[in-house]
This record gives sequence, structure tokens and C-alpha cells, in this order.
Amino acid sequence: MGATSHQAGAAGRALTADRPASVRNVVLVGHSGAGKTTLVEALALTAGAVNRAGRVEDGGTVSDYDEIEQRRQRSIQLSLVPVEWGGIKINVLDTPGYADFVGELRAGLRAADAALFVVSAADGIDGATRMVWDECEAVGMPRAIVITHLEAARADYTQMTSVCGEIFGGDDPDAVIPLYLPLHGPAGPDGHAPVTGLLGLLSQRVYDYTSGERTERDPDPAELALISQARSRLIEGIIAESEDETLMDRYLGGEDIDLKTLIDDLERAVARGTFHPVLMAAPAAEGARQGLGTVELLELVTGGFPTPLERAPLTVTAPDGAARPDVTCDPDGPLLAEVVKTSSDPYVGRVSLVRVFSGTLRPEETVHVSGHGLADRGHEDHDVDERIGALTSPFGKQQRTLTHVIAGDLACVAKLSRAETGDTLSAKDGPLLMEPWPMPEPLLPLAIEAHSKADEDKLSQGLARLVAEDPTMRLEQNPHTGQLVLWCLGEAHQDVALERLRTRYGVQVDPVPHKVSLRETFGAKAAGRGRHVKQSGGHGQFAICEIEVEPLPPGSGIEFVDKVVGGSVPRQFIPSVEKGVRAQAARGVAAGYPLVDVRVTLLDGKAHSVDSSDAAFQTAGALALREAAAEASIHLLEPVAELDVLVPDEYVGPVMSDLAGRRGRVVGTDQAGPGRTRVRAEIPEIEIGRYAVELRSVSHGTGGFSRTYARHEPMPPQLADKVRERAEKGS
Repeated sequence: MGATSHQAGAAGRALTADRPASVRNVVLVGHSGAGKTTLVEALALTAGAVNRAGRVEDGGTVSDYDEIEQRRQRSIQLSLVPVEWGGIKINVLDTPGYADFVGELRAGLRAADAALFVVSAADGIDGATRMVWDECEAVGMPRAIVITHLEAARADYTQMTSVCGEIFGGDDPDAVIPLYLPLHGPAGPDGHAPVTGLLGLLSQRVYDYTSGERTERDPDPAELALISQARSRLIEGIIAESEDETLMDRYLGGEDIDLKTLIDDLERAVARGTFHPVLMAAPAAEGARQGLGTVELLELVTGGFPTPLERAPLTVTAPDGAARPDVTCDPDGPLLAEVVKTSSDPYVGRVSLVRVFSGTLRPEETVHVSGHGLADRGHEDHDVDERIGALTSPFGKQQRTLTHVIAGDLACVAKLSRAETGDTLSAKDGPLLMEPWPMPEPLLPLAIEAHSKADEDKLSQGLARLVAEDPTMRLEQNPHTGQLVLWCLGEAHQDVALERLRTRYGVQVDPVPHKVSLRETFGAKAAGRGRHVKQSGGHGQFAICEIEVEPLPPGSGIEFVDKVVGGSVPRQFIPSVEKGVRAQAARGVAAGYPLVDVRVTLLDGKAHSVDSSDAAFQTAGALALREAAAEASIHLLEPVAELDVLVPDEYVGPVMSDLAGRRGRVVGTDQAGPGRTRVRAEIPEIEIGRYAVELRSVSHGTGGFSRTYARHEPMPPQLADKVRERAEKGS
């Protein structure tokens, strides 16, 4: 950690790993604006993957993303940037920090073996980042912390390292300790002293970046005093994690522990996920070759983060569910890979970003693609053989050709026309299936219609390709309202979906108001008479029927009873009356919503020997039901959902107040782990159309919820009147 130096990898060539031990897979985590993408670019510059202008070989930049990202100036998708340092290939996975694209973050966590949490010294740590840290803690993923935005006037590195210890350290704040202190240059006119270098606590050396390249020197007495104050705590924290139980006694006894022992123990503790060093980083100044702290960060990644060989064996099954032996990281083992991201390229078609967990993937071979269990979101399960195309390593907009990809590495695969995000790739003669990683449930509805007839013709294919790329999106053709609905994670997710449909797939759609499935029912017993009598040249139309309608308990549907006596309605026309009644019930009798939970009894009627017909009695049945409705009190029924809201304890009060304001009824609260509460409520669905967005605001991005349909129940009269008024205006 600061005691050695490495040669940077050469720019402009594909990086091919020859063994799993020479690979590190690292995901960057942090809130939007924390500086993740800027850090990736700084690491690429220091590693020699780009030139001093931040350009790759063809003149593009490492941060060349798709056009939507460029327009929005925000990362919205997972990106892979491979760099090389000291003979080690580092796959850097940059993830979006915005909550709407948490699916991309989940994919990055799945593909990585360690995480770098990027924390802004100016903005601090948000609740969502804390939640991701807890998730990584639960699975033992190794983590380190990088503090950025040191140039901000309000940045305080010392204070931020203390905050990181409190928030990320939990019961053991000594497991989150800085490895370096900032070296400040002369203060400017505003009194702010910029960070120009690092003071290495273990090496007791100064790493100066003032010249634009890292230089190393001995500390002066003042710098050495600063180092000594912080060094003892760091050494004690490392020794506490050491497997050598005698080390602490030797240290407390006054022995000077050698630097190599400390670094080795530090790296082992980091790889185990029990010690989390704090570093700092800043982008390179214009024309400089290295950004501040980037060399130290690359050394930590290559020396302290685990190799793919250290990942626990993976549990797999056959596609039919039959048990299979666990799989380890072995280039000569059975092929096992997973699609962690799917995208479309206008020139090469579908491109799949793949993590290889076992075996070796080669171009033009046939693999088995196994489905992923997300059929409810519009992603079909499948078990098919596909021939893969070229293997490439992405870098900005470039795709650099690879001859093979070994276990532990990542690459892009072309021409997998059926594979979707979350699918498993395996040998065709030994198909395997991995358990899909958990994805958040999309709970914000977006109802859409094709803009034109031409768009309607392309809509189905465009939507299929859209949801194939994004497992956090669900496509629904609502059978009750007839609407086509895209369920998304948030408003930005919706906007990106519409923009991708338009720009990538050439489909223009129009958002329309989302409808909930309202129902109608009778509030009391009523009678109706349907008379359909018309006479013209030839056969006329004659049918009269008398019915009685009475309400039934919820969930009863439509019940039709025949009580005709004396043949006043011929037997062959009674089914016609029922058909007409049911058709009218489906259309509604007050505001255009289906009628439910009533018993319709046919009491009497009249027929004509010549002019009566099936069609005439269908019409008479519908007229009778409408007349009964005109004389009765019709209730509108709205769907009620059972809501399960999970929030930190400090937001329980605001959440319950918000639910009450939405006509919600809180039915219980439960403790759901340390510092978190589950709030259970019943609430009309019409009140939670935008709850995915509004809960995020109420809980500062830390809350989540699930919903299930409970029942339909009467809507308050004043709201029902407004619905009827809108229905009348619409008609």
C-alpha cells in the first residue's frame, strides 16, 4: 500500500486474462453525483488505458456512453471499463447512482467480487448507499471506500472518514480506517488549501502529485508527526484482523512490526471482507498523467481485493431443476456464464455482457441458454441452443476483439438473439441454470398507446426488445382496463424507456392516464322491464322481459336465475336474455365499469310467434338491466391493495401520516431487523399510482414497498360522483 510501484497497461489493445488469479472484478457504488464515472476515467488514465487528453485510441473517451446518457449527462446503465495494472486485469464496473436504475447496480454487484464505495466529501452518504453497504455486508463482499470531491470548499477529509466509520463500521468502527492522510498545498485567496498529495500511514512516505505525476519522498518532521498520530490506530486495526494471534502482544510489547507483515495482513483482511480501508482520489489536472490517489487505489485493488478463485462455489441445477454439483472458478471446468446486461447496437444487434464463472468461452461455439424465471415481467423462460458471435472487450464505444474468455473474466458476446439479462450460458451437452439475482419490483405504471398506425405495427417488437434489455421493467396487457402498461421503477426510468423506444427502435408512443379496474354494483334491490318492439316490412322484432336485480356479497360475480312460469318467455330465448344481461353488465350501467356481485332474476316476459328472435331477447335483456339501474342506487367499487412498506425507524411517522392522507388504514407494524420497521396497510389502488416516487421522497430514498390486490370495496360517494361526471363528459 504505497510501498511498491507498478507498470501501467498499454493503451489501445484488448486485455486478455490468462488465468483467474490475474483478474479483479470491482463494482463502483455510490449516489448520483458522487464521482464514480470521473473516478473510472482517472483510473484509466493512470493505468495507461487512455492518453493525457483522456482519449482512447480512436479519439473517443472512456466515458462514451449511448446518446441518451450524453443528453441527460447522467449514467443510466452499467458499463465495463477494463484496465491493467502490474500484470493484473481489472474489470471496473461503473454503476448508475440514481435509484431508478438500481437494476443496473444489482447486475454490477452480481458480476463483481468486490465493491468500491464512492463517497463525496461535499455531499456525504445517502440512505440508499447505506442500504447497499448493508446488502454487501450480509453476503460478505469485500469493500473499500474512496472519498472524492476533495476540491470542494466544504470538503473535510478527516470528518468524512469519521462519518464513514460511524455509518459503515456499525459495531466495529475500527474496521473502517483511512490508509492515507491528505497533503495540503498553499491556501488560495478563498482560504481553501487544495490536496496535492498523500501521507502514507503504513509506509510513512509522502506521495506528491503536484507535478501531475506521482513522486515519492520522506516526510518532513511536521508531516511525520501527523502520520504518527494516525498510524497507531491503523496498525492496531490491522493487527486485530490478523490470523497471527501473537502479533498484538508483540506490538503492545513494543516490537516494531515490519511493513510487509502489516501489508500482507491488511490485504488478507480486505479480501475476507472484514476490514474496509478508506482512500481518497481526484481526477488528474489538465495535461497530467495521474490523478491524485489513483496509484494507491489501483494498488489496493490488485493487492487487497480477492481474485475470482476466492469466490464461494456456486450452486447450480439443470434447467429442469435436477441437482448438479457446485461449480468453482476453473478455466478447464464445465462452462458456466451469466448474462449480466443486455443492450442493442445499431450495427451488430444484441450485445450481451457476460461474466464467466467456470470454463472458457470461445467465439463461434454453440452454447445452451437457460431462462431466468421472470415470465411475469414479460421475459419468457427458455432453454435453447445458440451460436455465439464475436467476443469483445468494451472500452468507450470501442469493442476490442478477444480470442477467448476464461473463468473469472467478463466480456461482451455478440449475436445471442434469445439470451436476456439474467440468463445462464452453459455447454450444450451439459446445460446448467443459476439462480437469478433478486431484482426490485417495478411499481410505477406507465400506460401507453401507439402514436400512429405505423407505430402500432412496430410496437410489439419494440417493446419485446426493450424488456429483454431490462429485467426491472414489466410489460402488462391489463385484461380489465384493456391498457398496455409498462411498469417501471421511477419517472426517470419511464422517460428513458420512452426515449429508447423512439430513438433505438423507431417506435413513437403516447403516455395516457393509467386506469384502475373500477367496478359497479347495485346498492339495493331493483326491477327493470326491457321492451324491444320494432315493426317494419317483413319480420319485425319483438321481445319483452321483466327482471329483478339484487346485490350479492363481494366476489359473487353475476348470477342469473330463471323464474319464468307458463312459458311467457319461450325456453329457447331464456339463454338469449342471459346473454344480453351479461353483455350489458360487462359494459357497465352507470359509469362504464363492469357490473359485479348481483343476482339477476328473470320473472316474466312476452314473445311473438313470428317476430321474436335471439337478437331481440338479447337486446331486451340489456334494456331491462339498464332500466333497473336507472331506478337503483349504483355503487362504484374500487380495488384495495395490501401494502407492505419497509422503512428505517426514523421515517415510520412520516410514512404513516402519508398513508392516512391517502385514505389508507394501517393494520400493523413489525420490527424488520435492526433499525427498520415494516408498516402494513390497506389502501385504495387509485391513491398509490405514484407511490413508488412519493415513498422515495418521504423516506429520503430509503423506503421500499410491495403491494398485492386485496378486494374491491365501495368508493366514497363524493369520489364516485366525480368519476361518474368524468364518464358522462367522456361519453
